[in-house]
Amino acid sequence: MGKIALLFAMLFCIPALTSVSYASEQPQLSKELKSQLIGSPVFIQIFKEERTLELYAKVGNEYRMLDSYRICNFSGGLGPKRREGDFKSPEGFYAITNRNLNPNSHYYRAINIGFPNAYDQSRGYSGAMLMIHGDCRSIGCYAMTDSYIAEIYRYVEAALLNGQAEVKINIFPFRMTESNLQRHRNSTDYPFWRSLEPGYAYFAQYHQPPAVAVVNGQYTVSAPLQLRSGAPLVSQFALAQPK
Repeated sequence: MGKIALLFAMLFCIPALTSVSYASEQPQLSKELKSQLIGSPVFIQIFKEERTLELYAKVGNEYRMLDSYRICNFSGGLGPKRREGDFKSPEGFYAITNRNLNPNSHYYRAINIGFPNAYDQSRGYSGAMLMIHGDCRSIGCYAMTDSYIAEIYRYVEAALLNGQAEVKINIFPFRMTESNLQRHRNSTDYPFWRSLEPGYAYFAQYHQPPAVAVVNGQYTVSAPLQLRSGAPLVSQFALAQPK
């Protein structure tokens, strides 16, 4: 009980966030609280343009940032991976289980992102073994320093061993603000990026990873409780559909 009380006491010392705050603007947790959250449910966001991986843990009813890590390398620039050999690093909504973890990778530690997901398969995209790993080298993967991947891997593995069914990994080309989207509006990937924005907006507002499904070849974003209750998937946050 003392440990639980400490967690909530420290949580309530964090200033309240408004609904318009981006999740990445949350204050990072203290080292003491971070160490006590090993085994808690976790969530990952990746931003290519910013070369940033953000790791979150569940505290109470919200996910709070554990840390933000600099990505050493990714390949192929902005845009989704479409075919084997295009050297692109994936973008989209992915989920992993224990089967995606490799503690003995040639790249120190590795987490298989799970490409291709249902959306990628519906588009006929090809490729395999796309990872978040160490060793700071990348051909289609997200490469971290060994010390960074060691910490990320530790939290992900502990969460899965402690009962989290899957860890969601949401990968974006950049922070999906309206100004960034407008800056890239002439890209051929713009319709696809618009379809990712609802997932970013949901987490930014509610500090909970959304439920993401693929319906008729399109990403559909909804509140997590809707998915668990069996209610129809309604994308309240959808802004545009990719073509």
